Amino acid sequence: MGRSQAVPRGGGGEFGPDADDTGCTVLHVDMDAFYASVEVRRRPELRGKPVIVGGEGPRGVVSAASYEARKFGVHSAMPGARARRLCPHAVFLAPDFTAYTEASRAVMGIFRDVTPLVEPLSLDEAFLDVAGARKLLGRPGEIAGLIRRRVAAEQRLTCSVGVAGTKFLAKLGSTRAKPDGMVVVPRARELEYLHPLPVAALWGVGERTAETLARLGLKTIGDLAAAPRGLLRSAVGEASAHHLHELSWARDPRRVIPEQVEKSIGAETTFDVDVSDPTVIRRTMLVLSGKVAERLRHAGQAGRTVSVKIRLADFQTLSRSRTVDVPTDVAREIFELGWALFQAARPGERIRLIGVRVEGLVHADGQPRQMTLGERDHGWRDAERAADAVAARFGRGLVKPASLLRGDGLRTDGNGSAPRGEETIEPPARHNGGA
Repeated sequence: MGRSQAVPRGGGGEFGPDADDTGCTVLHVDMDAFYASVEVRRRPELRGKPVIVGGEGPRGVVSAASYEARKFGVHSAMPGARARRLCPHAVFLAPDFTAYTEASRAVMGIFRDVTPLVEPLSLDEAFLDVAGARKLLGRPGEIAGLIRRRVAAEQRLTCSVGVAGTKFLAKLGSTRAKPDGMVVVPRARELEYLHPLPVAALWGVGERTAETLARLGLKTIGDLAAAPRGLLRSAVGEASAHHLHELSWARDPRRVIPEQVEKSIGAETTFDVDVSDPTVIRRTMLVLSGKVAERLRHAGQAGRTVSVKIRLADFQTLSRSRTVDVPTDVAREIFELGWALFQAARPGERIRLIGVRVEGLVHADGQPRQMTLGERDHGWRDAERAADAVAARFGRGLVKPASLLRGDGLRTDGNGSAPRGEETIEPPARHNGGA
């Protein structure tokens, strides 16, 4: 499992697994370098080597980096070209979000075996409320240990866990427990743990805000907690001042809210070189539509709204969408709608990025199917489900649309939304492959 006790910076070993966890019923579980770890799990020969997921091509962005790669300064959201300069001997891998989604579903299943109160934040992290599990499974720290052992034994992956009385402190604890550690923040010692930490540890404090606060002499959370409210308001505004002041005193009333429903599923790609050839764009959209449809079916969902995103060479971004009466999870239908939207947009310029997204998601089971004129009883949806079954048994890439068989070397690694991920599924808001 790795180390049994994390020594958080500014905290000390007394905040390890044996600390007093009375009243600490909120857990934040964060998988370690998730995308990279899933890749190493299926390629054991990569263990101990620097592995970077994403970042291929001159415009690629790093989705995740193993801890061996991080020693060279590589991190998620970094341009791939810079990552290659920092760590030229790293193994670069294209992301496989279907594999990451499958691993995430298995890990989340372990969490839900412990408690139904699971609030996923992304594929690789979640909050858990374990108040109701104490009678059956023991103290919160014991439950956290159980989760870590099960994830390691059943999924051959590691995770870090923060145990605290609030979401903020639990997430802070898991961050400072990495990799493969556990931090418990006792209720009676929250400020002792919190106040020595740098202000950048607070949610909502980015680089610029930290610089602003540092100019006022506020370098630690304790400094900020003791600062006059008026000083904070003048520096960061009323809303941020209130938010930061409350967190600096360990006040976070938010509760764990389960069942966050996915709002949309999409994929996008940034071309290595700006393109204007409609054949290349069309075939790229077909690939992206297939990825989106596969993820929809894997999630048991279908959507009513198809949207396309077009980013021109000058970075101007166009978006178009269309809503239909009957939800779809069929790649051909998604592509036809998306291609019509692209043609209607008439960008007429060189294109840097193209994306396809399906929104307005509903459970696919029981949804009516719109039969098109001349369609056979067993049509595209059945063919695509059959392709899913082949992929599940023999691996992806064996079945693809006939129009792609000629091959033109397209790279479809995407470039996702905040904080960043190469192909996105929303929510979660963060999709960076694990910290």
